[in-house]
Amino acid sequence: MHKRFNPIKDKSSEIIEFLMSSPDMPEDEALRFKLRLSIEEAVENVVRYAYEGGIGWLEAGTSLDEDNLVLTVELRDAGVPFNPLDREDPDITLSAEDREIGGLGIFLCKQMMDSINYRYEDGNNILTMTKNINK
Repeated sequence: MHKRFNPIKDKSSEIIEFLMSSPDMPEDEALRFKLRLSIEEAVENVVRYAYEGGIGWLEAGTSLDEDNLVLTVELRDAGVPFNPLDREDPDITLSAEDREIGGLGIFLCKQMMDSINYRYEDGNNILTMTKNINK
């Protein structure tokens, strides 16, 4: 299930709800919580930072592997090339006041998902997140 949103300005909620309503999503509430948090963080990053003024597109989609055990969430945009995984993980042992601003959302995604991969291909940022949904 894939859909292109254009423009993406002010459409974070719509994009997130589209992904969360996918028939690929598990029914388990604990898994859905982790998936929603990760999707929210990733979508917000694209909507806020990929394009000047949010005028651009985002293609979002989900799929299951052939055994229906692994869910893949993919986000693709043609915004400014940016690999969120290049950023060093924040030092969560420090207080919020002592930590650098930013990076906590992607850190949480890494903790919640089984894998997160980024690639830049044919002028597109492609972020792929996977989660084992077999319980």
